[in-house]
Amino acid sequence: MNPTLRAVLTVFRKELTDSLRDRRTLLTVLVSAVLMGPLVLLAISGLVASLEAQAEQREVLVAGLARAPSLKNFFERQTFIVKEAPADYEAQLRNASLTDAVVVVPADFETALARGDMPLVEVVSDSANQRSQASTGRTLRLLAGFNRERGALTLALRGMSVDALEPVQVEERDLASSQTRATQITGMLPFFVLMAVLTGALNAALDTTAGERERGSLEPLLMNPAARGALVLGKWGAVAAVAMLIALLSCFSFLPGQWLLRSDTLAAMFQYGPREAGLFLLVLLPFAAAISALLMAVAIRCKTFKEAQASTTVVMLAASLLPLINVFSLGGESPWYLWVPALAQNVLMTHVLKGEALTATQFAVPFLVCAVLTIGGVAFVARALRSAAVR
Repeated sequence: MNPTLRAVLTVFRKELTDSLRDRRTLLTVLVSAVLMGPLVLLAISGLVASLEAQAEQREVLVAGLARAPSLKNFFERQTFIVKEAPADYEAQLRNASLTDAVVVVPADFETALARGDMPLVEVVSDSANQRSQASTGRTLRLLAGFNRERGALTLALRGMSVDALEPVQVEERDLASSQTRATQITGMLPFFVLMAVLTGALNAALDTTAGERERGSLEPLLMNPAARGALVLGKWGAVAAVAMLIALLSCFSFLPGQWLLRSDTLAAMFQYGPREAGLFLLVLLPFAAAISALLMAVAIRCKTFKEAQASTTVVMLAASLLPLINVFSLGGESPWYLWVPALAQNVLMTHVLKGEALTATQFAVPFLVCAVLTIGGVAFVARALRSAAVR
């Protein structure tokens, strides 16, 4: 075997053993990666199930219910349960103890309708109370139905066609597939996977660079006759292996996690199988290699573990904020997204969740960027070790 390759493998085994020896840290990272999928899906399905349960309640709260018997009759014919709103409904809406919007009926409601006037009916909610906001649209649609019915009856009594109310027939057509609609809820999954890979690479990268320098074990290693490049490749290989293992566990943890989905609607829309998990992994492996080299390059200049933690915070912050560009972008995706690490991976994994096919260019550009970062990071670490003074 080539001596350089033998040195690389020796350092790789040594560093990987050191990373696996810290049982507490390793167990924390691995368990969090394995449990991440089920826990995230359980939280999402719980939210969707609660919203569905609230929608199925079919209740309407009305302030001044006795003043609007015709409105009450319409709501009940739509199979809704009509209840009198509490007297302090505004305070309850503000403190989120009331979860439904309130219909406020004026005192002269029936009289105004009989005269042909337009009484003012308010739908009161609190935009800071998300649960009450969810019922606002449903209540407004009910009132719009009441208006259409009253208008149709008025025209019929005067011998006019009901079609005059709606001269244009409108039909909604949604171009989004069920998987695409599901990403409105599950679109955060790529972010959690990226964070798991970053956390897994961080601990190993700091320990193999600044950690060894602080413990005093880096200088004896540099006294070894092996080339600095071989030492660095072995260290980087061990860090990248840990990060890739975390990526593997995180991607495939969503497969059993689907068993915990409590919402049948979400379970039908969220189609994540071995193919999607494999594509996730294919996207994340180059990123795991690149982020490992980048974190090592930042940490190698630090003398202590704490100093390295503070220095790598910038990298972690940038990697966690970049995917948000895709979330807050209202103009659609731009081609330059694929040239930005972390953002590119988030974009590609979102496409996978939507069920869209990925092109060779979409894979090649992030792979090229990650390869350049990997080579640059490894070369920087090798140069730093080559110029390091042995004390």
